[in-house]
Amino acid sequence: MLIQLLALLFIVIFPFFIFKIITKSSKSRKSTPPSIFPKSYPIIGSSLAIKSHREDRVQWTTQILQSSPSGTFTFDLLFGRRHIFTANPANVQHMLKTHFSNYQKGPFTYSVLFDFLGNGIFNVDGESWKFQRQVASHEFNTKSLRKFIQTVVDTELNDRLIPMFFDATVDKTVLDLQEILQRFAFDNVCKIAFGFDPACLSPLLPSAEFAEAFEDATNISSRRFRALSCLSWKIKRFFDVGSEKRLRTAVDRVRDFAMKLVREKKQELADKSSLESVDLLSRFLSSGHTDENFATDIVISFILAGRDTTSAALTWFFWLLSQNPEVEKEILKEIKGKSDMPVLEEVKDMVYTHACLCETMRLYPPVPVDSKRAVDDDVFPDGTVVKKGSPVTYHPYAMGRMEIIWGSDWAEFKPERWLQRDEEGKWSFVGRDPYTYTVFQAGPRICLGKEMAFLQMKRVVAGVLRRFKVVPAVEDGFQPSFIAFLTSKMKGGFPVRAEVRVNLD
Repeated sequence: MLIQLLALLFIVIFPFFIFKIITKSSKSRKSTPPSIFPKSYPIIGSSLAIKSHREDRVQWTTQILQSSPSGTFTFDLLFGRRHIFTANPANVQHMLKTHFSNYQKGPFTYSVLFDFLGNGIFNVDGESWKFQRQVASHEFNTKSLRKFIQTVVDTELNDRLIPMFFDATVDKTVLDLQEILQRFAFDNVCKIAFGFDPACLSPLLPSAEFAEAFEDATNISSRRFRALSCLSWKIKRFFDVGSEKRLRTAVDRVRDFAMKLVREKKQELADKSSLESVDLLSRFLSSGHTDENFATDIVISFILAGRDTTSAALTWFFWLLSQNPEVEKEILKEIKGKSDMPVLEEVKDMVYTHACLCETMRLYPPVPVDSKRAVDDDVFPDGTVVKKGSPVTYHPYAMGRMEIIWGSDWAEFKPERWLQRDEEGKWSFVGRDPYTYTVFQAGPRICLGKEMAFLQMKRVVAGVLRRFKVVPAVEDGFQPSFIAFLTSKMKGGFPVRAEVRVNLD
């Protein structure tokens, strides 16, 4: 065991000795303008450059893909391994649809996320994934679930979020809008998934053990992907130290709490002659899928999907709105014209708002990158050779910034790129194919919760903007930073003040 451990430590530490040698050598050379493309060295490949961009990897790889003629770049890793990044829509369609079976989550991603997500739908392939997808797809397509989601969102909006904004206008309080929206989304998704209300958005913003543990588990799990070698976190996990000890503690709290809810729900259903609850967990258990580990895994996965994605999109939406007052005016006109409609009709007819949300997620996708692993050798449509076992990452963040896709004005926040006017001057929405706009994935794994996400986001936009103007509480010239874990966030939060809106004109 000692010899094996020493060998593992050597493998982990060896690249850093190489780093010292290369750094010392480079200092003796005449300095030259840096290239955006990383240098590759024998044995260690581009690992040094990758490590140096650990914190801004999304932006760095975006610049590389923007500079690549094909929108694809292959990174050399340790010991001859390779990692392909692409922002080429033809390659994305090849991965996510045409050759779907050849690009799977794979054993690496499975091992990284297993402690947290177990065998949930977002961490498995093959028959296990197909089975969970079929079950989830059936439940998401029921009218009763859609109605339940609408009720949950409206209750959270009217009973908690709107009153919190009113209190902030009276007290002149600065709110961290990102945190508020995360709490809002967490309450919603827990009620939809479990039928459980964590009340994170209660007036005093209480700490919630389940929510805090979920946040820790998400962030630490995502950091595993950034390690130069998986051996580094596996060794820490073996000795139960550092971040891996914190992850184990967080995961234990999440899974123990979730399992407790599963058992309580099973008992509740056993005591009833018919199903009264309409949350996802009740539906899964009532349909015969009573294995407690299965139920826990799949519901945790749905919480992950619904918790940070909508809150991240809305955080950036309100920031972009504050920088584009003419866009806010158009949204206010739309809200004013829909105020007397039933909720579902109002949401359906919010075409301009829908375009604004799509444009927000083009620039700031909630899931900025997504990786697969090649089962067999392959060749992409752009000619890139894919070796068996190679990780392949498609890059929604970069794809939203490609001039070849969006034109020379790609950097502008321009909702009109999603719209066209009819003869009467009325807006209609013009979508992009999912292999160009990959925010909700595409192909067989396309997001089941897309409709639910837009419902929630539009209800928040209409509910908040109808009553308040959201003003950033930041210094002039402030530019927020985009950071990514398993999902994206605004670094440091988003401080805002709420002002009561006198009218919608």
